[in-house]
Amino acid sequence: MTGKASNNSLLEGSITKNLFALAAPTMLGFMFQMFYDLVDMIWVGRISANAVAGVTIFSTVFWLVNVLNDIIGTSSISLISQSYGKGDEDRTSLCIEQTLTFKALVAVIASILLFIFLKPLLGFFTNDPEVFSLGLEYGYIRIFFLPIMFSSYTVNTAFRCVGDAKRPMIIMIVAAILNIVLDPIFMFDTIPYTSIPGLGLGVFGAALATVISVSVTFIIGFGFILSNKTKVKINPSRLLKLNLEIDRKLISIGLPSGAEAFSRNLVGIVILKFVSLYGTDAVAAMGIGNRLFGFAFMPLVGLSMAGSTIVGQSLGRDNIQWAKDTAKTAAKYGVLIMMVASIFVFIFPTEIMKIFIQESSVVAMGIPMLRIITPGLIMSGVMMGIGSVFSGSGYNIPYLVSSMIGKWGVQIPLLFIVVYTLNLPVYWVWISFLLSNFTEMVVMLMAYKQGKWESMRV
Repeated sequence: MTGKASNNSLLEGSITKNLFALAAPTMLGFMFQMFYDLVDMIWVGRISANAVAGVTIFSTVFWLVNVLNDIIGTSSISLISQSYGKGDEDRTSLCIEQTLTFKALVAVIASILLFIFLKPLLGFFTNDPEVFSLGLEYGYIRIFFLPIMFSSYTVNTAFRCVGDAKRPMIIMIVAAILNIVLDPIFMFDTIPYTSIPGLGLGVFGAALATVISVSVTFIIGFGFILSNKTKVKINPSRLLKLNLEIDRKLISIGLPSGAEAFSRNLVGIVILKFVSLYGTDAVAAMGIGNRLFGFAFMPLVGLSMAGSTIVGQSLGRDNIQWAKDTAKTAAKYGVLIMMVASIFVFIFPTEIMKIFIQESSVVAMGIPMLRIITPGLIMSGVMMGIGSVFSGSGYNIPYLVSSMIGKWGVQIPLLFIVVYTLNLPVYWVWISFLLSNFTEMVVMLMAYKQGKWESMRV
């Protein structure tokens, strides 16, 4: 890692150019990863609607433990990027090392707890024995490899925080391609569209393909770090030691963001329970929608991560105006991209649903869902862009406040009224997402204008 002068490249020249220099590789990497998720759901949809429902239910439960990754990962962005922006090489390395070590330890604990509680959690959502069995079949191996998944996230975050977005892109593209190749081989007795025999492992094969690809790409990314030829440098001997000062910050700085993620995932569980009251077809449609929205969301993730890195480095140099301009630019492009995506989905919802599943009842459920929820991503474009000042500065309370108000204050009460009191059709569930997103956007904008993030340093 070099000195201060070379750390200024993101704080000079064109903000748009700097933003997309980081965001474009990040977008591409995440979109490849989400493209795999879409392909994975297409293959699962070839098994049955029950398989889609089982995977959807497990995935909703699984991402609840991802709150722990959100807590530590969000903290690491501000710690690493601000240390790097100051030109403090040893502090930057220490933050990366502790993120790797501490997050892996937390993942081991989370895996144990999820092993214990998986059956009752799945049973909460379904009494269909086939859906329950498929959820377990898909889930156990994913849980076992949770520490590797968390560590892989850390490697990618470390590279982005020092301004190297290309290596994470390569890592994620390799993972996606490997997943796409392995999926049909592992899942089916005969690989679709060929006469080549497969392993016939069903949904377990889909999960196995995922954990193999994550493991391989973690090894590649960690190999990049150990090569000592990148901006990310660590002292391997320090990986076996906990640094209480850094670890406390990894928890405390990201705690509001983690609480928001927990709240968001808990809301997802509650919403899934509401949706399950409309039947397996509705759950399957929502599972497909979740993958599609996740794919559409990736450009926003790229812009947010890039913006957070530049904001963190800007605040490390006390350049507040550069941080503001970066966030506004990220929000602007996020809105434009999501407008294009919304128009496309509104015009072709039937064709999009039929890519994943041919069962007409599921397709019928999915068409209004896509048309109603997708425009809410435009509001998410504003939130993710402006929100980069919070994750970059380490002031993450607005994420929690906006989520609590939008989801628990607006969406969940509305769902109780819609489902239990008025017994309205399922599309009113989809409308609740729009109202929640609008509320969260307003709260985030208010927090940005208050300016408390401007004085935050970690």
